[in-house]
Amino acid sequence: MKPNFIQKVTNWGNFPIVEKEMRSEDSFRKIKEFVLNHNEVIARGNGRCYGDASLGEAIFSTKKLNKFINFDRLNGIIECESGVLLSDVLEIAVPQGYFLYVTPGTKFVSVGGAIASDVHGKNHHAEGCFSEYVLEFKLMNEKGEIITCSREENTEKFWATIGGMGLTGIILTAKFKLKNIESAYIRQESIKADNLDEIFKLFDESENWTYTVAWIDCLQKGKNIGRSILMRGEHAFQHELPQSFSKTPLRLKKKFSPTVPFYFPGFVLNALTVKIFNWLYYKKQSKKEVKNFIDYETFFYPLDAITDWNKIYGKSGFIQYQMVIPKETGKEGMKRILETIAKSGNGSFLAVLKLFGKNNPQAYNSFPVEGYTLALDFKVNSKLKKLVDQLDAIVQEFGGRIYLTKDSMSRSSLTNYLKNIQNPKFVSLQHKRIINNNS
Repeated sequence: MKPNFIQKVTNWGNFPIVEKEMRSEDSFRKIKEFVLNHNEVIARGNGRCYGDASLGEAIFSTKKLNKFINFDRLNGIIECESGVLLSDVLEIAVPQGYFLYVTPGTKFVSVGGAIASDVHGKNHHAEGCFSEYVLEFKLMNEKGEIITCSREENTEKFWATIGGMGLTGIILTAKFKLKNIESAYIRQESIKADNLDEIFKLFDESENWTYTVAWIDCLQKGKNIGRSILMRGEHAFQHELPQSFSKTPLRLKKKFSPTVPFYFPGFVLNALTVKIFNWLYYKKQSKKEVKNFIDYETFFYPLDAITDWNKIYGKSGFIQYQMVIPKETGKEGMKRILETIAKSGNGSFLAVLKLFGKNNPQAYNSFPVEGYTLALDFKVNSKLKKLVDQLDAIVQEFGGRIYLTKDSMSRSSLTNYLKNIQNPKFVSLQHKRIINNNS
């Protein structure tokens, strides 16, 4: 009979699924015991990453580290335990006139995970990664010691942990800055682009906007390759809001959240249904350009509105493939990527293009480099590994890299920017895959 702490564990993509030991504690003393009593440990937040980065032989879940320590409302500084979700932060911060400086495409990630992945958002070109606003964190190292890491204290460990994917230790608490807002709404402009040339031109013209992102129809070919819709936005000031929003500008009305109740059958998602969805998505905006005000949840977290949306991909699961290609070769590289995807027939409902600015060179484990990043969801099937290998080869040819938070299948040559973190205590399945393939 297996101990009750051995269980099946997977992340948001439901691929891969492993059977490993996973424990969760809220006592630092018990966490230390767990670390010292195991040869290999990896921390896991809310399991909303797509790959195998938070999976290992012994997994420590930070879900019970879910308490707020302090909220400095005057200066907009939050201190909390690492298992606190960004959704929890928003729940208390937005009504007080604050928002996250940087947020990924889901609010259901933990603060510790946001640091370990050094998450980015729609505003990297303007405001960088999450780490730009982290003041300090407490880290438990391989000896069970708790050390405070910041730009002034334990500096080397601070920057190794930023984007370090949990390989330096377990983040216990964190302190970070928030930005001031006047409302919970975004002033948005949506602009249709007929092809790749037009969408890149729109990105260039929109560099002064704080938030930019584009949805791309990844199955288009020829003159329509890169057909897309650019969304750009700014936090709305109270005085510019429509009257219906301006009465309670920092509070949103509760919305109905549908749930996907079961795993879809495997035949539902195929090249034809993806093509139909992409056509409908592009055509639903009848005008070339639309200006409106939408709430922050709709702008930043559209998929969070559907509970368990990952079940749409079926029991076999899915991967999200995200790469970045340097700006000088971005258009040519993205064209090759999109041509390869269209030829393969492995279409993606979610194909999101964003612009990265220059990254902080001290955050040497962070994913972004100045250029264009494309994220795509692919259902796991027998042909997917071949497509990933083809995409990896293109990304490598153009001097790009892939995002470790999404990776569960890519070649090691694209993931070796963690090779300097050789901690024998904190190890993930992803780290083993990278190191073994590189040796």
